[in-house]
Amino acid sequence: MLGHKTTNYFQNEVLRKRPYLQVEWCIKAKIDFVKKEIQSDGRIKYWSYVKEAQKYLRTVYLPDNETIHNAFFDRNFKGEEL
Repeated sequence: MLGHKTTNYFQNEVLRKRPYLQVEWCIKAKIDFVKKEIQSDGRIKYWSYVKEAQKYLRTVYLPDNETIHNAFFDRNFKGEEL
């Protein structure tokens, strides 16, 4: 995965179910996000806008903030700012 850490769930389930996702988008989400939220379990959610898809992507990282666990286009997110 481009030298980036991912969970088995991300590799085996997320990318299989959502073949349109690009790992680069998930990596970029951590840098160029419009919203960030830390869950009670320590996982970190980032919302970022993907111009190519014209949608907001929610990417979930593990508490180490290096390992991608989940990603999907969030239909309910309307582009809230920080």
